[in-house]
Amino acid sequence: MKYIPLKYIKEDPSVGNADSSADAKEPTEQLARLVTDVRRELAELSPGADPLRRADLQLQLGRALVRLERKPEAWGAARAAFDLYVADQAWEGAVQACDILFLADQALSLAALGQGIWLGVTYPVDPELSVALLQHVIDETPPESDGAAVAAITAHYLVDLRAQGPQREHLLIFTNQLLATVARRHSGVEGQQDFDHWVRDMELSDPALFLPRLRNVVDVLVQDDWWFDRDALQAKLPAD
Repeated sequence: MKYIPLKYIKEDPSVGNADSSADAKEPTEQLARLVTDVRRELAELSPGADPLRRADLQLQLGRALVRLERKPEAWGAARAAFDLYVADQAWEGAVQACDILFLADQALSLAALGQGIWLGVTYPVDPELSVALLQHVIDETPPESDGAAVAAITAHYLVDLRAQGPQREHLLIFTNQLLATVARRHSGVEGQQDFDHWVRDMELSDPALFLPRLRNVVDVLVQDDWWFDRDALQAKLPAD
């Protein structure tokens, strides 16, 4: 199978490159120049410029700043992008902004992660992006946490539901391995028979059971710090 570089998620070395982001090792000088250039573009935008153009530039700025470890500045840029994307119902951009807000490691970064997960599950954004945010939950939770299992099975479910072509094949391998890793650290699971038993015990085979549990995980992350009216958005969704 041809290796497909991934844009958002961190891979286990056995799946592919340890860090598949093409610009993960960008020189500091190059990133600093990018920050200067993007800020100049933002300053030159007219008041009537397309809000999504402004959002895209703020997102690019936030991504560069977080790589430079200038995290408070990255937060400000990504938060501005998030608000612009939400106002335009550009959900994939909003989820990308949440990823940067989480990586910025500020007081409300966990709230940003929860909101990004909610949007990434509710709307048909790039499944790899949804997997990236769910992987953050796995990385942040203790080994014995059921929340990591719920995040891993949701990642696998979304890939199975939404991904197509080469991306689907590659992401299914990744999420299968993610699930196996979570099972091993959660309950010492080794082997297919033990894994199948663990999935049944954890009630991870039915979306009607594990998706409500994901909502609980999101609520714990966000608390009362919602930046949009999720009930209003939910009401606008097409009926099943």
